[in-house]
Amino acid sequence: MLSILGLLVSGLALTQRHLVSGSSSSCNFPAIYDFGDSNSDTGGRSAALTQSPPPYGETNLGHPPKRLSNGHVILDFISKTFRLPYVSAYLDSIGTNFRRGANFATGGSSILPGPFSPFDLGIQISQFKQFKSRTTELYKRMIEKCGSMSLPHPDDFSKALYTFDIGQNDLTFGFQNMTVDQIVAAIPGILDVFDAAIQQLYGEGARAFWIHNTGPIGCLPFMALPFKFRNGTLDQNGCVAYQNNVVKVFNQQLKERVHHQLRNNLSMAAFTYVDVYSAKLSLTSDAKNQGFVDPLNYCCGTFVPTFVMCGLSAQVNGTTIHGAACGDPRDRISWDDIHFTDAANSWIASCILNGSMSDPPVPICNASPKEAKERVRNILLFLFFFLVINY
Repeated sequence: MLSILGLLVSGLALTQRHLVSGSSSSCNFPAIYDFGDSNSDTGGRSAALTQSPPPYGETNLGHPPKRLSNGHVILDFISKTFRLPYVSAYLDSIGTNFRRGANFATGGSSILPGPFSPFDLGIQISQFKQFKSRTTELYKRMIEKCGSMSLPHPDDFSKALYTFDIGQNDLTFGFQNMTVDQIVAAIPGILDVFDAAIQQLYGEGARAFWIHNTGPIGCLPFMALPFKFRNGTLDQNGCVAYQNNVVKVFNQQLKERVHHQLRNNLSMAAFTYVDVYSAKLSLTSDAKNQGFVDPLNYCCGTFVPTFVMCGLSAQVNGTTIHGAACGDPRDRISWDDIHFTDAANSWIASCILNGSMSDPPVPICNASPKEAKERVRNILLFLFFFLVINY
């Protein structure tokens, strides 16, 4: 019996390694719909609120700058994996093509209504529902007149990938205004709102969900440097330990929601929980070996002798201090003390898109319900033939 169990475990492990290796022949998602904050914003905040000044976007992703980075965000690398165009911001109406999806993420957004952006997750879901309704209404009329269009095919909504990277600003606001106990007590309520948003999308036909957890906020220079200058002690990675501990509580509860509630209640969908926290912490803790400098040494803007935001200027004792960029951001993890550089986002994307940090451990190309059913079918076939051979 033990030998049989051992063979079964070995077979399942081989199946799992096969999935992580990215064996799918192609990425068949026709579109991406993203919901989140500045970690995946591709122009929403710049279009609706405040235009990001140069040197944001200096790696030539288009002008004016649309991302809160010097280059790509992780969502851009997802688009590249699918060989799709970069996902356009829903709020950016000028010359925008939504044929392959839309991005509802906006810098400063949170799950709950918050002080950093008016476009919280509930608003983003409402925007999506309006977008889907209007697209379905207009598609047939426009295709008859134009032959082609910049709107998605109505059938693509149920075949698309729905990506999420949100929650960082809920916790950041908590760190600035609440005690640790108050933040932890608020987490279930925050996740109730997240859960309800997923259920609304499921009701609209969404079936494939790729959900990032929240990164180690305590490692961001924006959080760590002020803490250090107030004589706080940073951990061995240069991070604020208590903040990261709260993030881990949030992420664990998010994972449990995905596992036990969303998967059980929304049985026709496929949910992939992505451990972005571990990827970002791994980069921070091993920065030197990965070709990066001290993670607290961000590229754009200044912290001392005075704080000046990236791309802006300030007068100090009659002297103008510019929030200029460093000479070469390719060795920096943080771009502007909050957001990651193009190089760091590329590194993180290479860690997470192959599925090695996902639950289930599947590449992003295999994150659909169809692929999930195929995985189950293959495992069952393996077990069936194993039993036939051995009995």
